[in-house]
Amino acid sequence: MLRFMMIFWEVLLAGLIIGGLSVYLMYKSPVLTRGDDAGGETGTAGIQWEPIEKESHGYSEEEGREPQEDADDMQKEQNKSAEREEGQAEGVIYKETRVPGETTLVFAGDVLLDDHYSPMISMKQREDGVKDSFSEDLLKEMTDADIFMLNNEFTFTDRGEPTPDKSYTFRSETGNVKYLFDMGADLVSLANNHTFDFGEISLLDTLDTLEAAGMPQVGAGRNIKEASAPVYFDTGDMRIGFLAATQIERIASPPTRGATENESGVFRCLNPDILYKAVREAKENCDYLVVFIHWGTEKTDQPDWAQLEQGAGLASAGADLIIGAHPHVLQGLESVGGVPVVYSLGNFWFNSFTLDTCIVKVTLDTQGMKSFQFLPALQHGCRTSLMQGEEKRRVLDYIRSLSPNVMIDEEGYVTFL
Repeated sequence: MLRFMMIFWEVLLAGLIIGGLSVYLMYKSPVLTRGDDAGGETGTAGIQWEPIEKESHGYSEEEGREPQEDADDMQKEQNKSAEREEGQAEGVIYKETRVPGETTLVFAGDVLLDDHYSPMISMKQREDGVKDSFSEDLLKEMTDADIFMLNNEFTFTDRGEPTPDKSYTFRSETGNVKYLFDMGADLVSLANNHTFDFGEISLLDTLDTLEAAGMPQVGAGRNIKEASAPVYFDTGDMRIGFLAATQIERIASPPTRGATENESGVFRCLNPDILYKAVREAKENCDYLVVFIHWGTEKTDQPDWAQLEQGAGLASAGADLIIGAHPHVLQGLESVGGVPVVYSLGNFWFNSFTLDTCIVKVTLDTQGMKSFQFLPALQHGCRTSLMQGEEKRRVLDYIRSLSPNVMIDEEGYVTFL
């Protein structure tokens, strides 16, 4: 009898232990369900494992992170999102760069999309349009740039009358705005002497066309506030500002009207005080400021007095880089008060003439300008190509002769002395 009772209590104790262990495992182990009924990952024989949610013990399983770290990151993302929404209302464009921590800027001179002139006539006859109008290596530089800027030397309109007594008036079909995107443009300047070629309606149509297409512009507007407004690109690591202005048509009442408080027009800067003020204000809101300016005397490779005077003034006001256009030919490079100045980019894709031209490629990081490269190109037969070999050396030598205070290596990298 005693032996029977001992066996009974041993069996009962074992049963209690096994039962308790089963209950423990049920709450601590994954639940087994059929693969047909669940949405988790399917294991052997169609069985899926659904982990039971664990209690929080003051840590995150992801790399052992503390909950406060996750909360901080979430708050940072919310703050960044709010900044983006606010920035978009203030003319800030957010741009992800190809190389983290670096931003590549590329600049080109005058571009003409007038349907009645040779470049557009030729392009529309070519099988691949833009691809056949630029060499492959040049188009790659244009489209690979984080920010590619050019001078929009025409209007987008089919209305208005040509400006009386003006030798050349340019306009393009509004649908041609797509070619700016095909070229890789991220921003255009309207601060030039052809933005008003067919009267006020041509400027307004140009503004409407660019806005509808989503192409940012600087240098013109429906009033002086718009015309003088900068555009900012925020790359996450830095904010880069762009301003554009024109001093061309140096007369009291120019055909290309300057914007006023109540009238549309371009941002005129023959009297530079308003431009210097805009530069100072823009620099307060960005890390690096580019001024793209329409200036100089046509068809001469030497900067004139107004370029030299305003270059120094812009540098003093806070510009970090000054890019010039209008002379239709190349001019030299110079450092003014530690600020790089390109006096003229020349024509880029503008007519059928054979002409030396270039793009300028500037790489920035959080410390400022990391590199500056002058890349010679040739406009020929309504096609623009990067130069190579002897032709490239010829143009680099020419730019060296116009730029006594800089050093330019064989690849076009520039050191400003």
